Amino acid sequence: MDFREKIIPWAKLAEWREERRARKQRLVATNGCFDILHAGHVTYLEAARNQGDLLLVGLTSDRWVRDIKGPGRPVNEENDRALMLAALQSVDAVCIFPDKTALNCLGRVKPDIYVKWGDYTLDTLVQEERRMLEEAKVKIVILPHVPGKSTTKLLARIARL
Repeated sequence: MDFREKIIPWAKLAEWREERRARKQRLVATNGCFDILHAGHVTYLEAARNQGDLLLVGLTSDRWVRDIKGPGRPVNEENDRALMLAALQSVDAVCIFPDKTALNCLGRVKPDIYVKWGDYTLDTLVQEERRMLEEAKVKIVILPHVPGKSTTKLLARIARL
């Protein structure tokens, strides 16, 4: 399989999901910036994938990464970030979403399981997303954080070189 085929255009996301639902596949969804892939990301994505049959990564678009993370971010543009994620064995699909939060993405895919990693708690999730997921009976899983692994720390280390 060409890993590029794992990148699902926003307009085709609902159709992609319905095909998987018809196959009775349990969809795990997560989302984030994934600017510079590191050991924390790949550990987290593997653990997320192990929660169900398929893992969809909702990828924050460049416009919103800049807004969330600040000037100079993202380091890698969205299409490159999507390609890197799609190349991972643990990732079944990637979709770049057009909004600041994953609310519309999650509403479109209606996952069976939603996963975030340990820098989040139920109280620090986007509460509108949390309410929608809980109302839809989506299981929310917070995976442990991988200590010492973050893009921010990696960028600080690079800056000191």
